[in-house]
Amino acid sequence: MSYRTPLSRARGLGSAKHGVGHWVGERVGAIALVPLVLWGVYSVILLAGMDYYSAVEWIGSPVNATLVILTIFISTTHMISGLRVVIEDYVYSHLNKAACLLLNLFVGWLAGALAIFSVLKVALGGA
Repeated sequence: MSYRTPLSRARGLGSAKHGVGHWVGERVGAIALVPLVLWGVYSVILLAGMDYYSAVEWIGSPVNATLVILTIFISTTHMISGLRVVIEDYVYSHLNKAACLLLNLFVGWLAGALAIFSVLKVALGGA
């Protein structure tokens, strides 16, 4: 029989409020992605009927370039955050977990940075 209180048993196991910021961040990112993805689907349908030069002119518009970059950035952040939760929940070995979390960060941000760089290069006339 243990004479410890529930509070004393829970001490050192982490705060119950630890994941709230992460959870709210995921939800805000998901809500921000709704109009951006709808705009993206409309844009892809619009771009399907254009030739190369019209598409380059379209991405050269400051509004379109900004919305594409915003979509890439928010979706990359959302993907990295979501995959982090999956890795933390389902990878049990500490070494494998650390390696997967680092790989998630590096590959996710590398892909996002390359996509944003590509948009900027085309939008600023380098293509």
